[in-house]
Amino acid sequence: MKSGVVRMLCASTAVLWLTTGGDAQQQDPRVGLKPGLRDAGQASRHMELVASLPKPDGFFDPKMPAGDEAPPESETPQTTRDTTATGPASPTRTSVSLNFANSDLAFSGTLVFLGNFNGFNTYDIETPKKAQLLASVVCPGGQGDVSVYGHLLFMSVEQTRGRVDCGTQGITDTVSAERFRGVRIFDISDVKKPKQIAAVQTCRGSHTHTLVVTPKDSENVYIYGSGTSTVRSGEELAGCSSDKDDPNTSLFSIDVIQVPLATPQSARVVNRPRIFSDPRTGALSSLWPGGDHGPGTQKTSLTDRCHDITVFPEIGLAAGACSGNGILLDISDPVHPARLDAVADPNFAFWHSATFNNDGTKVIFTDEWGGGTRPRCRATDPKTWGADAIFDIVDRKLQFGGYFKMPAPQTEQENCVAHNGSIIPVPGRDIMAQAWYQGGVSIFDFTDSAHPVEIAFFDRGPLDPTKLIIGGFWSTYWYNGYIYASEIARGLDIFKLIPSEFLSQNEIDAASQVHSTEFNAQYQQRIAWAPTAAVARAYLDQLARTKGINPARSAAVKSALDRADRIKSAADKAAPAVNETLTALATDLEKDASTAAANDASRLKSLAATLRARAEKHQ
Repeated sequence: MKSGVVRMLCASTAVLWLTTGGDAQQQDPRVGLKPGLRDAGQASRHMELVASLPKPDGFFDPKMPAGDEAPPESETPQTTRDTTATGPASPTRTSVSLNFANSDLAFSGTLVFLGNFNGFNTYDIETPKKAQLLASVVCPGGQGDVSVYGHLLFMSVEQTRGRVDCGTQGITDTVSAERFRGVRIFDISDVKKPKQIAAVQTCRGSHTHTLVVTPKDSENVYIYGSGTSTVRSGEELAGCSSDKDDPNTSLFSIDVIQVPLATPQSARVVNRPRIFSDPRTGALSSLWPGGDHGPGTQKTSLTDRCHDITVFPEIGLAAGACSGNGILLDISDPVHPARLDAVADPNFAFWHSATFNNDGTKVIFTDEWGGGTRPRCRATDPKTWGADAIFDIVDRKLQFGGYFKMPAPQTEQENCVAHNGSIIPVPGRDIMAQAWYQGGVSIFDFTDSAHPVEIAFFDRGPLDPTKLIIGGFWSTYWYNGYIYASEIARGLDIFKLIPSEFLSQNEIDAASQVHSTEFNAQYQQRIAWAPTAAVARAYLDQLARTKGINPARSAAVKSALDRADRIKSAADKAAPAVNETLTALATDLEKDASTAAANDASRLKSLAATLRARAEKHQ
């Protein structure tokens, strides 16, 4: 298949997600939860809420602390798509105010930065159970998505009320030099007193952005800006054009912003790559043209922008969730990303976000059917709409694997659809923490792309018993042993996982031993696990769960690990014998792997490598 060719999934693709029968479905504790802002009913399984911090002053409307009611849906469910709180309403969406909505999260050391359409808040999470607010920055403009690199914090701005000076008075003029839409850059050397040092203007603003750090360029970092709103006037910002037939149109591209680390105040747009073009003809628009996918499908948007792009520089790839398509990009040259593949799906309304697994062999795309502001997890809603689609990456091409959608039916008063999540670093498995707005948090295993399985969840009742008020989890990310969730209307929630038949304490411990100094969900880095006992025992638990290891072999490995745990240094008299046993067991495991099923073979090899590394530690 030639580069750039769009492939369409069949509308009759089998639904491959976790489902429950009628009686069992009614027993799901997420069904029928009590509504409320601060006193809503809660349901959880294999997750514990350890802290919940409310929004600070300045980040909610005192007259309507939960938010205002969403307007009636004026069009059919098949036509609603992504919503932004800016610009004129399009014929394919309803307007809803999100001016005080919490948005995305970024992490640095013992700090978490929580974006908001009205600015951002910084929290101290050194002790997650005692997390506390450190500072608030009121700087309106939406969407407020944030990322962090060293002493720099980047924030997306898209609304027309955004001002260069972060003023709260907004802008009423159609054309104004005071308006800001693009990416703000703050110096957070003093986290209690952040200073805006740059404001990079872009033609469509920045709905989201992606931090790109490459080892090939130590002097700069890059930002991929994704604007999804209306194109601003060329009178306001030179070079902007909304004419799709203009060869210099501001449509059909993303923004590449170069940020010199020595002088971040001189950040600028250095490229607007045409990642949707036809490489043979040069036509700027060569992907999904908009419209429906045939009988029984919904209308979708023209692919002329990306909503979210996730980069994985170590493998030279990025995955773009781009309105009507999911795309795979070569980012070996970060300034000039090039499309490798593109797929469409008749079940998707709006390709919203993307997440790689740790090996870079899979990518999960989410579908924001209803724009995030509509109830799309009702019992009557299709289970392949507003869901996750799992793709395997084979020879740098996307191959469909399966779907996952949270399985508990939600009410008409709960906006619910797939949104932002991240990988939980359990060695030997692909596990995702996923936000579903008022559908709560869902943890699921997608090691088998065709058969993802939910393993934990947390949910609250709706904000109001009779009205749809936009709320729920915007982002849900794993960071250094805990799960942090941005709650649109309520604040910041922090969770920890509880062991179960689906996830052992050893697996949780192995994931918790992975410590990051920074985390931005759309900038993925490969995780390498230290050869600890917890990691080895995590592999053993997985192999026992799948019956992928001989019980006698498992017992021998456990015994050897127990003995190794008692070795404090290479000088210990018992060290040589223990090391010899570990090495011999590693050889046996490698032989076992030669005849094992694929996933079990991989775990056996990883377990063997862990044992060898532990043996080498005390040589």
